[in-house]
Amino acid sequence: MGRLASAQKRAAPGSPAYSVYVNRRIGKYLAAWAYRAGLTPNAVTAISAVFTFSGIVVLALAPLEWFTGLVVAALLVVGYAFDSADGQVARLRGGGSLAGEWLDHVVDAVKIATLHVAVLVTLFLHVEALPTAVLLIPLGYSVVATVSFFAFILSDQLRSVYASRGFGRAPRGESTIIRSLMVVPTDYGVLCLVFVLLAAPAVFLVVYALMFLANAGYLVLASHKWFRDMGRLDERTAH
Repeated sequence: MGRLASAQKRAAPGSPAYSVYVNRRIGKYLAAWAYRAGLTPNAVTAISAVFTFSGIVVLALAPLEWFTGLVVAALLVVGYAFDSADGQVARLRGGGSLAGEWLDHVVDAVKIATLHVAVLVTLFLHVEALPTAVLLIPLGYSVVATVSFFAFILSDQLRSVYASRGFGRAPRGESTIIRSLMVVPTDYGVLCLVFVLLAAPAVFLVVYALMFLANAGYLVLASHKWFRDMGRLDERTAH
């Protein structure tokens, strides 16, 4: 635990509160356990995938009983915690690998692409008298989540390219508690917890729709910022 405390990766500017202050801390304990158990980072990624995709399958196919949302939320939360742990295990072992980073990002991409499709499936199968237009909400959420993930990863990779060309580290903003709290609706961990409301579909849909709108708005604003950031890096390389 002491080694993990001194080897924590810096939180990305704008990282939401649950991911930074709750999920990373849980992941730290899981990383310590996994390291002591001799697990590799890829094995931890695999454990994360098992929990996450089990939650997605239950979400899509299980009837909406009072316990369904609890099971889905628990599986997704544990999967997310192990997702934080794999990188921490890699740092404990002296650094990660390109193959491990690829695997981690691909698992994340599949998770993001399928989670909201599972919401659509469960609404279609298990909620009666639901207006067809409501099914557009998870479809829209899936598009927003997928594009947001790609844009964030691409921006991060382009900053790495900038640094690799000898221009130094690309400037980035600071992560603050206030900033983290402001972007809580975009937090995947909070979305995991929202599934506790599944047994009350009307309540779940209201909260889910509000989170979709918040994420869509954030994507518009963040995309404008990321594009301007890339433009500034272009200007630096031109000089």
